[in-house]
Amino acid sequence: QVQVVESGGGLVQAGGSLRLSCAASGRTFSSGIMGWFRQAPGKEREFVTAINWSGLSTHYTDSVKGRFTISKDNAKTTVYLQMNSLEPEDTAVYYCAWRQSPYFATASTGYNYWGQGTQVTVSS
Repeated sequence: QVQVVESGGGLVQAGGSLRLSCAASGRTFSSGIMGWFRQAPGKEREFVTAINWSGLSTHYTDSVKGRFTISKDNAKTTVYLQMNSLEPEDTAVYYCAWRQSPYFATASTGYNYWGQGTQVTVSS
């Protein structure tokens, strides 16, 4: 049984920072892509960022470049999302997901396992 669990969401003022964590467990994870998506009320789930298994390659959506940083702790199979300079438009439920393929993908359908999501609310 695969488990993907996010943590670290909360309420923050515009301009502030939050750090999300994502832990994967339940099987031997040794490859693939770990990604973050978000879904705001009334909107479709959208790709935010992803990192490959070695942690050496990353991909970001344009709206978060320079503000968000994804990183990976290989020893713990844990992925982090450092979010700085947060804006009210970043308010959403943030989901972590794992993709078995070693190639990057931005479509949510390309990811095999998902966490339950964590709420991030940015007040103006």
